[in-house]
Amino acid sequence: MISRNTIDSVFETARVEEVIGEFVQLKKAGSNFKGLSPFSDERTPSFMVSPVKQIWKDFSTGKGGNVISFLMEHEHYSYPEAIRYLAKKYNIEIEETEQTDEQKQQADERESMFLVSEFARDYFQQILWEDEQGKAIGLTYFKERGFTDEIIRKFQLGYSLNEWDAFTNEALNKGYNLKYLESTGLTIVKQDLLSATGTKQFDRFKGRVMFPIHSMSGRVLGFGGRILGNDKKAAKYLNSPDSEIYHKSNILYGIYHAKQSIAKLDNCYLVEGYTDVISFHQSGIDNVVASSGTALTENQIRLINRLTKNITILFDGDAAGIRASLRGIDLILEQGMNVKVLSFPDGDDPDSFAKKVSTNELKEYLQNNAKDFINFKVSLLMKDAQDDPVKKAGLIRDIVVSISKIPDRIQQEVYIQECSRIMSISEEVLFNELAQLDKKEQREASKKPVAKLAPKLQKTSQAKEIDELKKYEREIIKILLLYGNKEVEFIDYVTNDEATAEPETQPLKKVKFTNVISREIYLNLQDDEVEFTDENFKQIYYEIIHQLNQEKAVIVDAFVNHPNIEIANMVTNILMDDEKHSLSNWEKKDIIVKSKESVLSKMVLDAIYNLRRVLIEQKIKALISEIEKEEQREQVLETVVNYTGLKQRLFERLNRVI
Repeated sequence: MISRNTIDSVFETARVEEVIGEFVQLKKAGSNFKGLSPFSDERTPSFMVSPVKQIWKDFSTGKGGNVISFLMEHEHYSYPEAIRYLAKKYNIEIEETEQTDEQKQQADERESMFLVSEFARDYFQQILWEDEQGKAIGLTYFKERGFTDEIIRKFQLGYSLNEWDAFTNEALNKGYNLKYLESTGLTIVKQDLLSATGTKQFDRFKGRVMFPIHSMSGRVLGFGGRILGNDKKAAKYLNSPDSEIYHKSNILYGIYHAKQSIAKLDNCYLVEGYTDVISFHQSGIDNVVASSGTALTENQIRLINRLTKNITILFDGDAAGIRASLRGIDLILEQGMNVKVLSFPDGDDPDSFAKKVSTNELKEYLQNNAKDFINFKVSLLMKDAQDDPVKKAGLIRDIVVSISKIPDRIQQEVYIQECSRIMSISEEVLFNELAQLDKKEQREASKKPVAKLAPKLQKTSQAKEIDELKKYEREIIKILLLYGNKEVEFIDYVTNDEATAEPETQPLKKVKFTNVISREIYLNLQDDEVEFTDENFKQIYYEIIHQLNQEKAVIVDAFVNHPNIEIANMVTNILMDDEKHSLSNWEKKDIIVKSKESVLSKMVLDAIYNLRRVLIEQKIKALISEIEKEEQREQVLETVVNYTGLKQRLFERLNRVI
């Protein structure tokens, strides 16, 4: 594991404006930098970088964070990968913390497998470009497929010699361990009693052109190999077997080269084969990945879901293949994603069609022929149903089953209306069918030991209360982070102690006092014994209090570079929200933006009083719900009245705070 010292050194050394400047064209805007969002298409800059705070915010998508989170969002690195990238960039030596022998062995095993895979990639590329057999067979094949030198190098394509153990012997001669050659599947090891070593080894991919399969961050996980000979007994395509670093059902071919384009264009084209992906890239369409000939899996869909909610499945003209692949549509819908489907003319697949037409013609075809999944299913399956009412009923049920997978109820209703229009069947019948499917699902769910669901109205009310609580909790955290160290004069209204009236009717008198904002908030929340409901806000709050006890000040950098990425991003969003107005250049438009420092006292007391108000409202509701089962009703009612009076006093204070 990377040591804390190394992580701290990376945060201290790395400059967010330098790192982001390598990916985004930034222009100076006052004390900040601004530029076009790298996560969406836009003409007006909404992307901001703050060198002072060492954070960034993309107001078009809501994303934001520190230098690490940018690399995780833009380059899709893991946290350790982002740290290593920056350590290498700034020449920081990486210290590793002590690990158990088991952890060391596991890390060494995985890293050794990655190193073997990367050696294999380089070896196969060298054979393709420099070896006579590689050039004559492998390179010629790729050229005949219409691939340019540039695209061949981009995807790191290669060739494995048509010899039993050429690769294995080369790897062993270079010092690579046979254990890792076998565990990655590059070498097959078999028992051989006649051999001096008792084993015999040979290359898995002999005589094949090679397609390296990359992770999201670009590391080589495994390979796909296509045979070029006429051996009918051998599989046309062969993949690396599942291993510690490669799981076929968890990866998509081309995801490393496509990730930025998918995120930017907010759409992913899903094809079947390696050459489909490569041909699309050569035609200028980069947001494409392949399932590598396997049935689409939930993990593969989740991988796309990290980048976009929109998938367009591209089929060739083979109707049988299309029907087999339709099962993947329901999996995509279950993930709450939007799916469109497109098929090519008979005899064409994405690879061949991309080579037949120009880039503009291909883009136009994709744009004009992508159909909603309902329209596609109907157009495909109605050919079989035709005038057969039984088959037609089966088709309708099939479509309703797909609609039932969609978690969003509004979307469901829209699709039901569309299905009704296309199939000439009443919406009522379709909604009844959908309701039956829902009931069936509920019956199956009820058999499992799950908690009873509260009524919908109650859930909505509770959700609203939680949202309101989080709103004011966030406001308090925001004030602490931005202004916690400031000392201001507070004006409050308190009960006139000299008055003789009852507390509920006593007049309020104006009181002035000075205090540090963080201390005033702490004292108020401590008096009320307030606990934050949001776990991240709670952690931030307690860490701020700890800072105040230790340092006597709020240290914001500790949260911007927090090891918990969720907290770091949350804090960054709060900090950068305050900078948003600078994107609009209000000063140049002679519009005066009121300084928040001028109303800090009101902001603090508003946030505290509103938080109290929501908590009191929750307490009143809880008491009222207990009245029916409570024996001492009068006592409970009296408590409700007291809380209601307190709530009224809070409203008075909220209206009278200056």
